Amino acid sequence: MHDTNNIVFLNGQFLPASEAKISPMDRGFLFGDGIYEVVPSYNGKLVGFGLHIERMQSGLNAIGINLDMTISDWRNIATKLMETNGKGNLGLYFHVSRGTDVKRFHAYPEHIQPTVFAYAFEIPAATTADKQGVKQYKVTSTEDLRWKRCQIKSTSLLGNVMHFQQGQDAGVQETILFNQHNELTEASACNVFMVKNNVVLTPPLDNQILPGITRHMLLNILRKDGTLQVQERALSMSEVRAADELWITSSSKEIAPVVELDGQPVGNGKVGDIWQKAQSLYSANKYLY
Repeated sequence: MHDTNNIVFLNGQFLPASEAKISPMDRGFLFGDGIYEVVPSYNGKLVGFGLHIERMQSGLNAIGINLDMTISDWRNIATKLMETNGKGNLGLYFHVSRGTDVKRFHAYPEHIQPTVFAYAFEIPAATTADKQGVKQYKVTSTEDLRWKRCQIKSTSLLGNVMHFQQGQDAGVQETILFNQHNELTEASACNVFMVKNNVVLTPPLDNQILPGITRHMLLNILRKDGTLQVQERALSMSEVRAADELWITSSSKEIAPVVELDGQPVGNGKVGDIWQKAQSLYSANKYLY
């Protein structure tokens, strides 16, 4: 699938990506003033669609963007994009900025229409609970220097991008973040889980952490199954470094096992049995959300 030939959605129209144009006066371009979501789909089946749209609407409400679109409207856009771009393994990117004004001014302008953009892109095949075949991640860690409203999935991602680049520069795939109290927050583009003595742990939601859809679904799935004990609580980095297993979660990665943190092995340095159990349960239940 060639991106320039993709059919995308922009402000009510489906058109080739090469023909989609947005004004440089758009506040999304000038200020990063907008909200976005990424929804995975596999062979036309969406994962967590309603939860993603609910989170996007919550973000729009939080920054005062009024958009007259329903979940059915978004689903119709998703369906059309999947039909026109091939029902393989696709991510659906949804982006709403405050819109285009005639001048650059920090205050929210009144009476402008939001810019609505969506497109489909190829993603890897869904993760399976295969300890030998799964992609293993190495990560680094650093103090979280982003803003204090990380619960909003804003298009203003420079802080996340800079932390992600730290990992790239260190030759690893992600950067795990901790606050000024040396407590785990999340990663630059993922939520984080750890396992200790067969207990699955992750930090509780607050303004330091994006309420990840995969995180939400995984917690629900594990609690409904009841086989594994689950706790949401503050986690010191000393606990994280002593974890038996470490995972990063996102809509595209699902549950990704981390085998190395700051050059040191996590647990025995291999993909763990608890990961295999959790991923198996997630794979079996993810289309129910």
